[in-house]
Amino acid sequence: MQLLNTLYVTLPESYLHLENDTLRIEVEHDTRLRVPLHHVGSVVCFGNVKLSTPLMHRLADSGIGLVLLDGNGRFKARLEGPVSGNVLLRQAQHERCRDAGFALAIARYCVAGKIKNARQVLQRGAREAKEPGDAASLTRAADDLAAALRALPNATDLDTLRGVEGEAARQYFAGLNLVVRPEARAAFQMDGRSRRPPRDRMNALLSFLYSMLMNDCRSAVEAAGLDPQVGFLHALRPGRAALALDLMEEFRAIADRVALTLINRSQIGAGDFTEREGGAVLLEGDARKAVVVAWQERKQEELTHPLLEQAIPLGVVPLVQARLLARSLRGEMPEYLPFVIR
Repeated sequence: MQLLNTLYVTLPESYLHLENDTLRIEVEHDTRLRVPLHHVGSVVCFGNVKLSTPLMHRLADSGIGLVLLDGNGRFKARLEGPVSGNVLLRQAQHERCRDAGFALAIARYCVAGKIKNARQVLQRGAREAKEPGDAASLTRAADDLAAALRALPNATDLDTLRGVEGEAARQYFAGLNLVVRPEARAAFQMDGRSRRPPRDRMNALLSFLYSMLMNDCRSAVEAAGLDPQVGFLHALRPGRAALALDLMEEFRAIADRVALTLINRSQIGAGDFTEREGGAVLLEGDARKAVVVAWQERKQEELTHPLLEQAIPLGVVPLVQARLLARSLRGEMPEYLPFVIR
């Protein structure tokens, strides 16, 4: 299975254009990068980036996705060529979505994967904590998430399931503050999750990472031939990639760990953020580049997939999970098994 390479463009005023079979990036007529198109799986542009029309045509013809995000990582638009994928698989997906029992089961697996991986983050934080009080608090928070896992089988409808997931998320983010090194906690304290806009530095950092994760999950869903708009846990809304959001849940903890590593190793500091009028907190340009590099490096790390029992790069795991979900939708697997960090 091939790991699709994503090109992230973060430099303001960049100009992307086609040069034979190469994507060329210029800033004020100065060439910064040339990349052969056959090495590119998708292109993600942050903020004010300009693109030539011939390049956009070539990306569409080559099946290379183009995603436009604002400077803070919020989704703006996506360019793609003709829809590909198995129409029979998509038909099965649409039918399964209308099956309340099946939809609830898939949604429950998505939430279970999310909570299990979040619990791993807290347990690891407890093991590495230098203060006994922090270790005890993190252990209690991990126990609370274990209780949430036990409650999942009793959630007999999506609203109840979402309630369990929401409470588990609240407990998790409260505990996440204690995984940050003590001297950085004042700068990166978060009071719950805030998204549009993020209201503190930690939320701004997580939102930026989640935007890249979301793009990876949507690409994985489309590569498997599935309809990204038709999901099971997230409600269907026009313009919402509900299935990609469903798949994303089990990988959020990986993005969280990247954020914690960047903070705890002082690779990202309080000065890398700006506060806008109205209380929005945004990640600055140079810091965005550091986060992109850290995310790409994390995706290259190899791990052993529990079902495949072979070493694969972490960046391939969403593709594997999307294909496992497709097999479940076709009835080739009795149930969908989310990816759980070991």
